[in-house]
Amino acid sequence: MVRWPHWRQGSGSLSMVESGDGAHLRALSSGELFKFSDWPNEAVPKREAGVYTVWRDDKLIYVGMSGQKIKSPKLHSVSQSQQVALPEDVVPPDEPKLVAGLFSRLNSHASGRRSGDQFCVYVCDRFVVPQLTSMEQQEIGQGTLSLDGLTREFIRGRLSYRFVATAGGEEAFELERQVRRGVLSVGKPYLNPSAASGPSTV
Repeated sequence: MVRWPHWRQGSGSLSMVESGDGAHLRALSSGELFKFSDWPNEAVPKREAGVYTVWRDDKLIYVGMSGQKIKSPKLHSVSQSQQVALPEDVVPPDEPKLVAGLFSRLNSHASGRRSGDQFCVYVCDRFVVPQLTSMEQQEIGQGTLSLDGLTREFIRGRLSYRFVATAGGEEAFELERQVRRGVLSVGKPYLNPSAASGPSTV
C-alpha cells in the first residue's frame, strides 16, 4: 500500500514525517536546490539522518548519506507512560552524544578538504586535476598552491545540492542505494554510480 506523504514545512527543504520512497526521491530529484556558495545553510538538520544529491547544473554527479548509526529520533523517558522527544541540541546526561547528521557531512564537503572526505577526493581527481595548468602543477609541487583550496573553489563555485531528512540511518542507506543504482530519471550519479541497475521512476 502506498503511504501518501505528510509534510512538515521548514525554512528550506521539506522534511517527511511519513512518506514512501517516492516522495523522498522526488525531493532529491526536483526539490529545492541550494548552492554550496551559500554554505552554511541553517535549513540543513544538524542531528538527523538523511540523503543528499549534488548537482553540476542539471547533471547529477553524486549522492551521499549521513547518520548511518541514527536509528530513530531521541526519546527521553519522563514517566512510565509518557515519552517526549528532546530538542535536537539536547542530549540526556546519561546517554552518548548523538551521531553527526546531514549538516556535518555537507559542511565537510563544502570545506574542500580531501582528508577523510571521499566526495572531495572525487571532485579533485575528476574535475580539478584534469584542468590544472603547467604553472599550477608547479605551484602545487612547490607548496604555494593548495589542491584542497582549488577543490573548495570548485565545489562552492559550481555545485549545488538537494537533501531530505529520513527517519533513521537504515532508511537513508536504502535511499542512497536506490539513487546510486539509477532510479532517478537523470540516471546514475557521475562520481559514485552503482554497478547494479534499477528502474528509472522519478
